[in-house]
Amino acid sequence: MSALKLTQIGNSVGVIFPKELLARLKVEKGDTLFWTEAANGVTLTPYDPELEEQLQAGRAFMHEYRDTFHQLAK
Repeated sequence: MSALKLTQIGNSVGVIFPKELLARLKVEKGDTLFWTEAANGVTLTPYDPELEEQLQAGRAFMHEYRDTFHQLAK
């Protein structure tokens, strides 16, 4: 575990991420991070959890109607 220090950035407060953490998250300057509440604090991820739920619903729909999609693709 490492500590991250909060710093003043204009009228806001920000945190500087070390390069190793950015590489692990597979993000770079300008990317968006999403946070969600977890049992022991918060979870920080580059993936939008709401989008993931929508993708899972779409995958389930496509799986349910896979024969129909296959016929339409002909």
